[in-house]
Amino acid sequence: MTRSERKTSLYEIIYSAVRKIPRGRVATYGEIARLCGLREHARLVGYALHNLKPDSGVPWHRVINSQGKISLPKDNGAYEFQKKLLESEGIVFIGDKIDLTKYGVGASDKNSKR
Repeated sequence: MTRSERKTSLYEIIYSAVRKIPRGRVATYGEIARLCGLREHARLVGYALHNLKPDSGVPWHRVINSQGKISLPKDNGAYEFQKKLLESEGIVFIGDKIDLTKYGVGASDKNSKR
């Protein structure tokens, strides 16, 4: 398997995990990496999502950093786009953060406001 084929294969594994994040929930880059058996490779998740085609159907916007924040720079139009997508799913921001205990994939439904 070539390096390019390996990268493509890893990206597909990551995309599959991201597709499993339910609407109205978020996961961190590190959580996705661990789910994929790629412990300590959260940045690889970021690279994979950065390389997505716009029409991929992968809900990339549901992946945030471990601080509960969107990782894109605030002056980037994509930051506002991601924030609006999350808010349209019922996710509430407090300042620039999302409460991972309420909206994280591991949060219980009774703790979630949807």
